[in-house]
Amino acid sequence: MDVSSRLAQALVQHLEGGKPKAPEGTSVLWNTFMALSRARSCGPLGPNPISYPEIAAYAQLMRMPLEPHHVDALAAMDVVWMERAYRAARGAPDGVKTLRPRSEHALTPAMFDLSVR
Repeated sequence: MDVSSRLAQALVQHLEGGKPKAPEGTSVLWNTFMALSRARSCGPLGPNPISYPEIAAYAQLMRMPLEPHHVDALAAMDVVWMERAYRAARGAPDGVKTLRPRSEHALTPAMFDLSVR
């Protein structure tokens, strides 16, 4: 199992409330992901993935040289985090209204006019 997979697996353990067992020597990547995740943007449907420009800006700001395999590991961890975040959003408790990720109806001029009022 490669480092990206092991870090992603450790993140799953962390998100489930367990003690993460990140591979030896990956604390810098773990801490980088946590910092980037804390600063992630949110859109109308919830949190957004961490973008490559955000990773590049963080690496430049912290003067941290990141190799492509480091970025791959951060991206793999972000996939796990995003799947978990949206899975939690879909499983809302009874009585809580949730929005569908996408409308079943096509947007027409009349529907657009209704949303602008």
